[in-house]
Amino acid sequence: MTDKKKHKHEAKIEETQPTAESAPMEGEQAKVDAERDALQAQLAEAEARALEYKDGWARSQAEFQNYKKRIERDNELMYAGMKGDIIKKVLPALDDLERALQNRPADDAWASGIELIARKLQNMLEGEGVKRIEANGTAFDPNFHEAISHEPSEEVESGHVIAVVQNGYMLGERVIRPALVRVAQ
Repeated sequence: MTDKKKHKHEAKIEETQPTAESAPMEGEQAKVDAERDALQAQLAEAEARALEYKDGWARSQAEFQNYKKRIERDNELMYAGMKGDIIKKVLPALDDLERALQNRPADDAWASGIELIARKLQNMLEGEGVKRIEANGTAFDPNFHEAISHEPSEEVESGHVIAVVQNGYMLGERVIRPALVRVAQ
């Protein structure tokens, strides 16, 4: 065959081959498209589930952190309450020591020992965060004071504390025992 004829013949073969193959390709292409669409739908569903699971996990983590904080806060409150109860039981002994020191005889060695014990006890309580409520001359506050009497007084302004009968104490911001006071009318 001549080159021209050969070239024409090859062109005819190329033209006929693609048309013969295009019919089966369209059927296969439809299958591929359907598979791709199904896989894309599965992927979208998996991504949605993953997002849902991630959101649920984050929510669970936040709930767990809140739970831990609540437990720690409850434990601290319980510890402070127990500490306050124990200190409340020690305060009457401190009151007795202070009363004994107010009525002590002069120059007795045992009185100096009692004073030392009272100071140690006071320092120990201060080390635990216990503070005495200062009440003499201050305005009466029912949050910190408990009035046992109202008395007329020319020296102290009305509504102010005349004298402290029993000291009050606080542990941090919490009143363990209010001060028993006499109040001016």
